Amino acid sequence: MKTLTKVWTAVAVIVFMLAGCASMPKKPDSMARGDYSYVKEYISWLARKEMKKNDVTGLSIALVDDQQVVWAEGFGFADQANNVPATPETVYRAGSISKLFTATAAMQFVEQGKLDIDKPLKTYLPEFSIKSRFPNAGPITPRTIMTHHSGLPTNLAKGMWTIHPEPFENEVKLLQEEYAANPPNYVFSYSNIGVTLLGHALKKIAGRDFADHMEASVLGPLGMTHSAFSPAPDRSALGTKAFRKGAEVEESSLRDLPAGGLNTTVLDLSRFMEMVFAGGRAGERQIIRPETLSEMLRPQNADVPLDLNFRVGLAWMLSGFGDIDIRNAGTVAHHSGATLYHRSQLIVLHKHKLGVVVLANSATASPVVSKVATEALKLALEAKTAIKQPVQAETAPGKVSLSKVELQAFEGRYATPVGLVDITKKTDNLQAEVMGRSLRLVPRTDGLLGLRYKLLGLIPISLGELDQVGISRAMVAGREIIKASMNGQELLIGERIKPVPIPEVFQKRVGEYEIVNAQDDAVLPEMVRLRLDNGLLLVEYVMPPFVDKTMSLAIRPLSDSEAIISGLGRGMGETIRIITVGGEEIIRYSGYLLKKKQK
Repeated sequence: MKTLTKVWTAVAVIVFMLAGCASMPKKPDSMARGDYSYVKEYISWLARKEMKKNDVTGLSIALVDDQQVVWAEGFGFADQANNVPATPETVYRAGSISKLFTATAAMQFVEQGKLDIDKPLKTYLPEFSIKSRFPNAGPITPRTIMTHHSGLPTNLAKGMWTIHPEPFENEVKLLQEEYAANPPNYVFSYSNIGVTLLGHALKKIAGRDFADHMEASVLGPLGMTHSAFSPAPDRSALGTKAFRKGAEVEESSLRDLPAGGLNTTVLDLSRFMEMVFAGGRAGERQIIRPETLSEMLRPQNADVPLDLNFRVGLAWMLSGFGDIDIRNAGTVAHHSGATLYHRSQLIVLHKHKLGVVVLANSATASPVVSKVATEALKLALEAKTAIKQPVQAETAPGKVSLSKVELQAFEGRYATPVGLVDITKKTDNLQAEVMGRSLRLVPRTDGLLGLRYKLLGLIPISLGELDQVGISRAMVAGREIIKASMNGQELLIGERIKPVPIPEVFQKRVGEYEIVNAQDDAVLPEMVRLRLDNGLLLVEYVMPPFVDKTMSLAIRPLSDSEAIISGLGRGMGETIRIITVGGEEIIRYSGYLLKKKQK
C-alpha cells in the first residue's frame, strides 16, 4: 500500500522526458448519460502515453458500472518475446489487492460466529507471540491487523521473496524473537506480516489449506475462474511475463501468501467489484452481508491522532492523496498492489457503483496504474452522473516570506518513508534534500510551503500534482512531524529526529556489512553500511528492484545490543539487534544476519 510514501517518492523519481505520442482526444462538450465512448478513447490514449513514458510493457484495465463490465482492454504485451498481447484475460500478480480477499474471508468467519475481530490474535493463533517495549499496550487483534494499526513490523524480509519459499505458517515461529514496532492503534503502519498472520489464523479456523479455503469461500463463489492464491506467478498460457525497464525478468515466489499471493485478471477482479456494488451478493450467493460490507468500508481510525485525517477501513484504504483524488463522489475506497515486478490499482466509488482495476507487468508501472485508474474513474463518473471534477486552483507562491525564526523552526532532519530528508534554511526559503535531489520549499499565501524544483538549478520543472501540495509542521501526540496537505487531505510524511549520544560500542560498528544467510533469496541489498553523520547513526543501503538510489535510515541505540529505526510509519520503529554467532558479532534485522566486512 503506498499512500504514506507517495509524496516523497513521486518527488524523488521525477520524469524529465515526455514520450512522443498521438494527440490527446478532444473531449466533447457534453457526454450522454451512460455513454463511456470518450472514457475508452481518452484512457486508451493515456495508457499508451504513460506506458511509453514509464517503460511499461503490458497493462490491462476493466471499468465496471454496477453489475456490468462496460469496458475491458489490454495494452502492450504479456509476452514481448513471443509477441503475445496483454488482454483482459491476462493473468497478473495482484500484490496487496490480495488483502481485500483475505479480509473478506475473515469477515465471513465473523458472520459465522467463528471469529471475533476484537479478541486477541492469540485466541485463534495461540503460538503467536512477539516481544514488546510497550507494557501498557492493548492486544494485537484481527481488527488492528486489517487496519494496519497492529504495531507489527512491516515485513519479515528474510525469505519473503525467494526461489523456494517456506510455508507462510512458519512466520509465526520466526517472529517470536522480533519486537513490535509500535503499540496497537498508535499510528498507521502498513504490515504484510499482520495479514500473513491473519491468514494463518483463518487456515486454522477453516481446518484446511489457506489457498483451498480462499477458492472455496471467495474466489469460486464469485466466479473468478482464472484466479488463485499461489506462492508463484501463473505459468499457464494466460500468465504474463514480468519486466523491468523493458527487459524480461523472473518474478520470484512469495512466502506471504495471504498478504500478496493472488494471481488474477481484470475481468475476475471486476466480479469482486460487482459483489461490492450488489451489497455482498454474487448471483444467488451472498458472499458477505450488506452490514458486514458497510463495516469494512467504515473509517476505523478516526481516534488515532497521528493519522491526521487519513482514513482506513477493514483492509480498504478510504483516503487518497494526489494521484487518487476523486472529489464529490462519496467514499473513494481503494487498494494498490506491488510485487517485485507487477503493479496494480483497484478503486471503487461505492455510492455511484463505479469501479476500475488496472494491472501491469512492469516494475516501473506504479505511477501508471494509479493515474490510468483514477482518470478513468473521473471520466466514468462524469459519464454516469454528470459530476465533473472541480478545476484545481493554482497555488503559486505569493509575495510572502517567512521570518528567520520561522525558517529555523523547519530546519532539521526528518525520518520519512523514503529515508532521511534534510531541510536547511536559505535566504528566504528552505531547501530539502530528497534521495539526492534538491527541492525548494517556498512560502505560499495560504501559510503552507510549496514544493519547487529546478533542473540543474536553473530550469523550473513541474512536479505535476505535487505542485499543489502544501507542507507544514505540527506537534501531534508528542511527536514533531511534517505533514502534506492537498484538497483537504492531510498526510503525515515525516518525523523530525534529533542527534542522540551514540555509545562507543556502536561507533566501532561503523563500516560496510554483508548478509551471511542470504541463501536463495531473490531480493537482496547491493550495499549495506553503518556510518556516522552529524551526530546521527545511519544505515544506508541500495535495494533494487524497489529503489536504485541509496536509502538512508537513522537508527537510535537503546543499549549496547539494540537499536530502533527512527520515525513513524512503514518500516520505522523496528528493531536492529546485535548478537554473537560463533564468537563473531552479527547484526540481526528482519531475519537477516549481517557481518562487518574486513578492510
